[in-house]
Amino acid sequence: MVLAACEQAQFVKKEAAPTPASFDELFASYKDRVYSIAFRFSGDPTTALDISQQVFLKLLRNLHSYRGEAAFDSWLYRMVVNCCLDHQRLNWRWLPFVQEAIDVWQARGGAGIDPDALDLLVLEEKQAQVRQAVGALPPDLRIVVVLRYTESLAYDEIANILKIPAGTVASRLNRAHKLLEKRLAAHAPPKK
Repeated sequence: MVLAACEQAQFVKKEAAPTPASFDELFASYKDRVYSIAFRFSGDPTTALDISQQVFLKLLRNLHSYRGEAAFDSWLYRMVVNCCLDHQRLNWRWLPFVQEAIDVWQARGGAGIDPDALDLLVLEEKQAQVRQAVGALPPDLRIVVVLRYTESLAYDEIANILKIPAGTVASRLNRAHKLLEKRLAAHAPPKK
């Protein structure tokens, strides 16, 4: 994958103006990662698609400005982060956790759920609680969590993308961990 990323960066640097075929290649290579970051940040599939579309439109308009000083992935991640933050500033839409749980319950037919389905429902509820807790983090902490845990980026890579020192990445992750632990402790079963 690293070689492919290097080849992508060389390809991008050579392109004065992207052709439809070359842009299709970039889109195919990065669409899943862009969507993943947007989804993890927003918590909503429709919003993630909107953000992804915004990212690729910006990419098409600004591809000529890529100078190759940073890795192409870092440059693109920065664009995704900016679009996520812009979208949040413009649209403060969050679905409440209770409505999500009701939707899941209704989708499964309510009563008469077998034990495996009940386990799945509990797992989905726990995942929703984590998504909600991450979604409630301040944007500067949330984006660091998203890049670290959904994209598995190293502290240095995150620092490069966000244009902050690696120590700041570490401290933001530490603060995010403490906030998440506190918020999720309310949902934890009591200790015996």
